[in-house]
Amino acid sequence: MVRRLHTERTAMHTESLSDWVHDHVFHTASEAAERSTRVVMAITLVTMVFEIAAGWWFNSMALLADGWHMSSHAVAIGLSALAYASARRYARDPRFAFGTWKVEILGGFASAICLVGVALLMLVGSVERLLSPQPIQYREAIVVAVLGLAVNGVCALILGKAHHHDHGHSHSHPHAHDHAAHHHHDLNLRSAYLHVIADAATSVLAIAALAGGWLFGWSWLDPLMGIVGAVLVAVWAKGLVADTGKILLDREMDHPVVDEIREAVATGPEAGDTRITDLHVWRVGKQVYSCAMTVVTHDRTLTPQRVRERLSVHEEIVHSTIELHHCQDEPYASSLPTPR
Repeated sequence: MVRRLHTERTAMHTESLSDWVHDHVFHTASEAAERSTRVVMAITLVTMVFEIAAGWWFNSMALLADGWHMSSHAVAIGLSALAYASARRYARDPRFAFGTWKVEILGGFASAICLVGVALLMLVGSVERLLSPQPIQYREAIVVAVLGLAVNGVCALILGKAHHHDHGHSHSHPHAHDHAAHHHHDLNLRSAYLHVIADAATSVLAIAALAGGWLFGWSWLDPLMGIVGAVLVAVWAKGLVADTGKILLDREMDHPVVDEIREAVATGPEAGDTRITDLHVWRVGKQVYSCAMTVVTHDRTLTPQRVRERLSVHEEIVHSTIELHHCQDEPYASSLPTPR
């Protein structure tokens, strides 16, 4: 009899557990972004090899320098492409508790660090040229700069198209919040795009400096523009490091969605004496968040499912863990933190 009862209970749980089981794929990488990043990486690699080969054949330091400079961008864009592929490959790997979206963010962070390295190399090289001027082959250098600008223009168009495609999909959700729209961009794609834009900006500055040196003899303009370009690239890199680092470190408790969660659970006519005593919110995708909270209430009818129903008005909350405590009848509000 006991064995039969145990079997029935086991069967009951086997049939009903599906209601509480769900996957942890909260983010799907943009196919357009991944494809565009691979194309740009291939174009950059081909151009790099061409410039290095031409520099060796024609004994041109300008071509060699630009070719090796482009190699750093090829590595960084390659990291972005690898991040997309890895995130897609391990998307359903149970070892990743909240999915693989942060693999893409890690790729963007690594790419941003490479961008910082590029800025430092540009700064050091420019200062050396400023302190110790060297003869410049203006015609050849301008041809190289124009070639680099043309290649980067094509790559920027490819990545820009993927960016707009991704941006359009990111705002297709009816309850997306405008105040967080700028956080919904693909930071991995943005890192690849910044490398291309940084290279294009460097080419534009180089063309202007070389033209000034060729026409007016202002040889100092070339290294000066190099310093300006290095500062510009460093500023872009700093912003990308900050954005990706914040997500990797889960430093997002100042995000507006945190106040929205508190408002949905602990304020309004339905909340009564319900309070959130502990709350953790972190991002698991471009637009989606997970939260874990401890709720204390006098409402004996309140259940975790009812809390989730209150949270359901915010579609960006895709995973919630709720610890619920029903307190005694004595007042407790004075001992609890005031909701923010």
